[in-house]
Amino acid sequence: MDFLVELAEGFIGIFNAGGGVLTSLVTGILPTLIVLLTFVNAIIVLIGEERVTGFARLMTKNIILRYTVFPVLAVFFLTNPMCYSFGKFVEEKQKPAFYDAAVSFVHPITGLFPHANAGELFVWLGISSGLTTLGLSLGPLALRYFIVGVIVILIRGIVTETLTKMMWKD
Repeated sequence: MDFLVELAEGFIGIFNAGGGVLTSLVTGILPTLIVLLTFVNAIIVLIGEERVTGFARLMTKNIILRYTVFPVLAVFFLTNPMCYSFGKFVEEKQKPAFYDAAVSFVHPITGLFPHANAGELFVWLGISSGLTTLGLSLGPLALRYFIVGVIVILIRGIVTETLTKMMWKD
């Protein structure tokens, strides 16, 4: 009989844990995301959707800019995870590659701009702790980390776009 009680308590415990996670999201990241989304949409309305879309289209016409400057701007200004919403400005077949580039850049930007992915700051701090221990400057490492990140997102964007095109064919 105790086995059935433990099984029932364990079963409902799964849903209680899920409810706890949902509550933490509702009181944590969701309000921030909603306010940020509202702010970005307000800025787009103030600037003009045609101008913003035109600028984005100009940036995404060139494959180099599409997978370097555009994701860097998205991550810098909108931070993680809101930066992925910039994908609405790229062609449908380029969305997976843009996402791949943006998601791959949320760590390399952290050394220079910690606001872009504050939730993962511990990654940068772990990487840089050796230099800090030695009393060395973190600037050169942060800059190299950023530059390598841009190179990596360009490669990932091009490779993912190529693979997407291959899979998209009927």
